[in-house]
Amino acid sequence: MKLVGNFPEDIKKFIAIGAPHTSWKDFPIAVLARNSWGMKINFIGKKALFKPPFGFLFKWLGGAPIDRSKSNNKVDAIVQLFKEREEFRLALSPEGTRKKVEKWKTGFYYIAKGANIPIIMFTLDFGKKQVAVSEPFYPTDNMEKDFKVFYDFYRGVQGAKPELFKYN
Repeated sequence: MKLVGNFPEDIKKFIAIGAPHTSWKDFPIAVLARNSWGMKINFIGKKALFKPPFGFLFKWLGGAPIDRSKSNNKVDAIVQLFKEREEFRLALSPEGTRKKVEKWKTGFYYIAKGANIPIIMFTLDFGKKQVAVSEPFYPTDNMEKDFKVFYDFYRGVQGAKPELFKYN
């Protein structure tokens, strides 16, 4: 896949949202793209991924386990991570799963607002065979308008399984 654009090296904290997330292939492609850009970007994943025999690999790649069964406030915990660290970049999927979803999760948005950091969008476009990166976007106080910006960025993008991504 071709890389289009760059992550900003001068911004030490941001959330990178990657979509569409429709296949197991998305993760290795995103990791390879991240490494090609030479950018340290962390990710979170379900706790089960971090158990033996491969858990060490996900940690080595920059991952952190999240226990999704507990009703703790993950947004506040991640905002606190951003506040405690001088440099922290977090990538996640706004869809939250590889299945078809009607509506994105909003945690990434509230994390960005709470930590006062930008959101950078990146595509995993199998139609154009490219990974493209947006300019940093600072959320406003108009969530509906902001989500329109996000959806517009991904419009026309084709996932590995196009039937699972609704913004085509």
